[in-house]
Amino acid sequence: MTIDPKNFRDLDPGERVLMGPGPSNVSPRVLSALGAPCIGHLDPYFLSIMDETQALLRALFQTENQLTIPVSGTGSAGMETCFVNLVQPGDKVVIGVNGVFGTRMSDVASRLGAEVTRVEAEWGRAVDPGDIRQAALQEKPKIIALVHAETSTGVRQPIGGLRDIADECGALLLLDTVTSLGGIEVAVDKWGIDAVYSGTQKCLSCPPGLSPISLSARAMEVLKKRKTKVPNWYLDMSLVADYWGSSRKYHHTAPVNMIYALREALRLIVEEGMAARFERHLTNHQALVAGLEAMGLSMLVKPEERLPMLNAVVVPDGVDELKVRQRLLAEYGIEIGGGLGDLSGKIWRVGLMGFSCSRRNVTLFLSALERVLWA
Repeated sequence: MTIDPKNFRDLDPGERVLMGPGPSNVSPRVLSALGAPCIGHLDPYFLSIMDETQALLRALFQTENQLTIPVSGTGSAGMETCFVNLVQPGDKVVIGVNGVFGTRMSDVASRLGAEVTRVEAEWGRAVDPGDIRQAALQEKPKIIALVHAETSTGVRQPIGGLRDIADECGALLLLDTVTSLGGIEVAVDKWGIDAVYSGTQKCLSCPPGLSPISLSARAMEVLKKRKTKVPNWYLDMSLVADYWGSSRKYHHTAPVNMIYALREALRLIVEEGMAARFERHLTNHQALVAGLEAMGLSMLVKPEERLPMLNAVVVPDGVDELKVRQRLLAEYGIEIGGGLGDLSGKIWRVGLMGFSCSRRNVTLFLSALERVLWA
């Protein structure tokens, strides 16, 4: 088979304003770091970059956990990592389900042979901690798992009291922070979280491809006492930890340039200051909601349960939500997301994440949406 190289153009995707559920726009500084010279994954310089990346991740997760690393894979790989290392066949797991990603957690756990108890809530509402407690006390699970920021609905899950519930039944507490990390507080040690994962492409504003995770000493002890090997070799943290730890024992070839990029994205967060960053997300969220409501639109989630970085907007009656999204992209270069699962065709998901979270983008989006809807 002969291939003519002239048939393959230079890359030129053009500019986009990424205001969907992820990825978000990436800072030029992060893109520059991504393009730095590639070196070996055991090169002394790269090992120092690994140490710095871990230190920055610990600061963002607000944890002293030794195993706090970026897993080679997207946020779903982080989900797999947490479950595959801690769950064995027959283990009981209680999972809060109020959207796509709680559903995905349940699927992952069940594939590992866990006995899964789903604590359901309406899509667009937080899971009631009282319902979690009732299920946990009845089942005595090994793990209680929830989604902190449900990307499919824009719901923020309250965390207060969950550690007490886990302690009552001797469970580990597992949290999905794929959309929340870097946009709102994630306080792993203060909240008593044992296993947490995130993704680089949301509020961290780094290209997709890594999943920051952190495992507590309690979780590492559970991993150490497994009766069987972790069934996924690539995500086995008892092996990967030796590469990220002091022994630097080879496991797999790290994505060197992606870790460069993550380190730079984390540097930007530290430079801005976490409190200032969280305030920026909240302020721009409030401006967006005010503008949407002034246009006669409504939000899916009630104010006290809303995420600032993922806004679920109810599609008005008679409006083709897909055509609106297509016009926003074609005419204004603005990407937003549609609904998933039960909310397909019923909402738009408007992201204000990391580098994309700016007053300029809020103003641009509101102006463009008004023209597309009512012009």
